[in-house]
Amino acid sequence: MAAANGLWWQRGIFYQIYPRSFQDSNADGVGDLRGIFRRLPYLKSLGIDAIWLSPIFPSPMADFGYDISDYTGIDPLFGTMADFDALIEAAHGCGLKLILDLVPNHTSDRHPWFIESRSSPTSEKRDWYIWRDGAPGGSPPNNWFSEFGGSAWEYDRTTGQYYYHAFLAQQPDLNWRNQAVRRAVYDVMRFWLRKGVDGFRVDVIWHLIKDDQFRDNPPNPDFAEGRPPHEAVLPIYTADRPEIHEVVAEMRRVIDEFDDRALIGEIYLPVERLVSYYGKQLLGAQMPFNFSLLSASWNARAIEKIILEYERALPEGAWPNWVLGNHDRPRVASRVGREQARVAAMLLLTLRGTPTLYYGDEIGMQQLAIAPEQVRDPFEKNVPGLGLGRDGCRTPMQWDASLNAGFSTTRPWLPVADDFVHENVANLNADKTSLLNLYKELIAYRRQNTALTSGTYEPIAAEKNLLIYVRRRGASSAVVVLNLGSEPVSLISDTFAEGGEIKLSSFLDRAGEKISRSIDLRGNEGVIISPGT
Repeated sequence: MAAANGLWWQRGIFYQIYPRSFQDSNADGVGDLRGIFRRLPYLKSLGIDAIWLSPIFPSPMADFGYDISDYTGIDPLFGTMADFDALIEAAHGCGLKLILDLVPNHTSDRHPWFIESRSSPTSEKRDWYIWRDGAPGGSPPNNWFSEFGGSAWEYDRTTGQYYYHAFLAQQPDLNWRNQAVRRAVYDVMRFWLRKGVDGFRVDVIWHLIKDDQFRDNPPNPDFAEGRPPHEAVLPIYTADRPEIHEVVAEMRRVIDEFDDRALIGEIYLPVERLVSYYGKQLLGAQMPFNFSLLSASWNARAIEKIILEYERALPEGAWPNWVLGNHDRPRVASRVGREQARVAAMLLLTLRGTPTLYYGDEIGMQQLAIAPEQVRDPFEKNVPGLGLGRDGCRTPMQWDASLNAGFSTTRPWLPVADDFVHENVANLNADKTSLLNLYKELIAYRRQNTALTSGTYEPIAAEKNLLIYVRRRGASSAVVVLNLGSEPVSLISDTFAEGGEIKLSSFLDRAGEKISRSIDLRGNEGVIISPGT
């Protein structure tokens, strides 16, 4: 189904910025709001429509901003509220929407709410968090695991009870069964929406509600050594509880109090459960993030199956979306290889639905191996040696060949990749056939082609390493042919009529080439074809 009304979050392209790593403006080695402000011309030149900022709120930084101590402030590390106001005004002034990260599942243990909650068992905010007596003998209340390793229960000596934390002990979970908690967070949303924020990406939204009987999670029969410890159980009582959909619908109602805003949910679930977050009558999240490509086997048949299963699972009228990279998963150029990164870009920007880019993917930034003494990620520190660390996908943006890749004039908070001297925005912008310019061309062509922005998705039967589909809206159509292999391929198909023309090759060297029923693709090449008549 095509986008009926062309809402901005349907026709647009989102770009995630990890603020710590985008641009430092004050020589402290950490990116900030003024740095983002400085790079707005770059973002506009790229052609994207909305920027999503990972958390910028006051935080002790135990989990680099995902442990919030004040939901309505700006951490001095990133700047001031005046800096934020200037950024949103400037972003809107150049036609960019701005999305904030909302982290409602948990706060910092230094948030005033939690400080009050843990002060006494009779505190007015005691029930704002999840407190339980220990099991007989004093052990944790049940077998719930933290996603960052170990028990999810932390004993508090002051009050003699345990509190629940799905992540770090410094990130106590809020009790979303408490109506006062809901009202407080909804007021936080309104605060930022009144400031002009265009919506929220809601962190771990499927975690908000926990089992009210606190039952043990059952063992995972498929668990294998070497996997993250929390996967030893199936989280049926700690996530994706039925009552969560009431909360998502309430959040959506807050969003709908304001004109033209968007609610996006971070959800790592199988597709049949993911799509339930669109809500009854599509009154849940407008875009439950679809992360299926993040862990996909990079071959044509596997990806074809993922696309078909997702399209078939979507509720009627629901708008799809696709993600190839984020701040928690290895870089796409490292997952699929430098050569296939171009094909991945064409896939992301030609599938039906809203694409989200992750900063640096447009220049092919690689997953960086972080030396043990340079590790900053608490996940890697808590569960070392399993390759779970996220620092490698959060390294500083590579702007040019100057000191520290133009990110900072002092030592950055994470190391810069060694390839920055060659692989940077300035160099790639000057190379007409670079990956960066491919992204720009894809975005520009998508914007001018209604079949790509809002058309249907029609798979075409193909074999081996070829993935083929047609995007169609009215008289406008585009055939996308992707070679996910390294060997050249010749293809004959009635999909290409007389007068067909290549509009864009992933190598940026075949635009205008005429074809008729057949096409030769190089290894690692994708093309967009106007099929002719």
